[in-house]
Amino acid sequence: MNVALIGSGGREHALAYKIKQSDKLDKLFIVPGNAGTSVLGENLSLDTNNKESVVDFCREHDIDLVIVGPEIPLVDGLADVLRENNINVFGPNKNAAMIEGDKSFSKDLMKKYNIPTAEYKTYEKKDYLECISYLENISYPTVIKASGLAAGKGVAICNDMNEAKNYVDQCFKDNLFGESSDVLVIEEFLEGQEASVFAITDGEDYVLLPPAQDHKRRFDGDKGPNTGGMGAYAPTPLVTDEVLKRIEEEVIIPTIKAMKNEGREYSGCLYAGLMIKDGKPKVVEFNCRFGDPETQVVLPIIDGDLLELLYSASKGKINKEAVSYNGKTSVCIVAASDGYPGSYKKGFEITGLNNMPNGVVAFHAGTKLVGNKILTNGGRVLAVSSIVNSSDIKEAKELAYKALKNIHFEGMVYRTDISDKANILS
Repeated sequence: MNVALIGSGGREHALAYKIKQSDKLDKLFIVPGNAGTSVLGENLSLDTNNKESVVDFCREHDIDLVIVGPEIPLVDGLADVLRENNINVFGPNKNAAMIEGDKSFSKDLMKKYNIPTAEYKTYEKKDYLECISYLENISYPTVIKASGLAAGKGVAICNDMNEAKNYVDQCFKDNLFGESSDVLVIEEFLEGQEASVFAITDGEDYVLLPPAQDHKRRFDGDKGPNTGGMGAYAPTPLVTDEVLKRIEEEVIIPTIKAMKNEGREYSGCLYAGLMIKDGKPKVVEFNCRFGDPETQVVLPIIDGDLLELLYSASKGKINKEAVSYNGKTSVCIVAASDGYPGSYKKGFEITGLNNMPNGVVAFHAGTKLVGNKILTNGGRVLAVSSIVNSSDIKEAKELAYKALKNIHFEGMVYRTDISDKANILS
């Protein structure tokens, strides 16, 4: 089949890498893709905001499946327009994508259907004084989230009233994230360890992929600002078989049913970001797509045909036998530009990408091809993922960091402790 994959990051490179392994694939187009995806299929420049041009492209190239990587096109309703034109798409409709696009909707849904999550209050910009009054009377730390999309950066953990007020002022008065921070969700701070679980669903049935653990903070020891993710590993020993069963029964199944009940049938990848304490899961957030960089550790360790899984889900009858997990482990280290998640420079040449050892894939994120050189083109530049055929996380970590030593670009920064939590958890 002919496949169009929308997106340009490390997640899309990982999706392209896995889809390329399918016997069912004929042609793969990546829109717009990056320097890494160019060797797996055909990178194409196409304005995905112009939904009609995407429809025209799909018709011209006999596209059998569109896979939407990022959240913005889904929240903007690209999947709706494709389905209206009888084009198969893996990804939720606009109404269902609100599970990520509007955190206040997501929290209200969980409250209504008794899906475990943190206690919360929601405030609009016009409620500024009421919001500040609330912050004066709560215990700290507390978590404040922009309700709309903020590229993974709209969350602040505030340790006292001053920090909380400053963040609220940035959002409500300085429009830190534009309209996305016109509504704020203030949550109790959850203690425990984070895990990410992807459920591939056709709206009724689902397949769970191996659970991962992401590392959101910029610096070692979970210090510094939140980022889109500085690394990940899978599977995480935090999610035992028993914990995974609880996640299924208390989070995944009720959420799929709740969305259907609300007239928002969810078809695509439901990403559950969870906090686990004493074996009990609580939802931190839902995303309407594959997570990044978790995709770069989850997809390399599954066997089988990912394309068949996504295609069957898009057709409304998921093939639960399409993929399997057979004991592999992966650790992924994000190489970022100095200054990320703040301001950074780009356009530096990347060297050493041809020196990857066996069992390592360098997934491109913020890269571009200029002539025969690969240059940096973003905050998160590369995600270097190891794949080992055992449950040895230490071996997977060593392999990933060894490979990273071969790669160089000006201002390259990374964390040195990705996957270390696994030692504490196992």
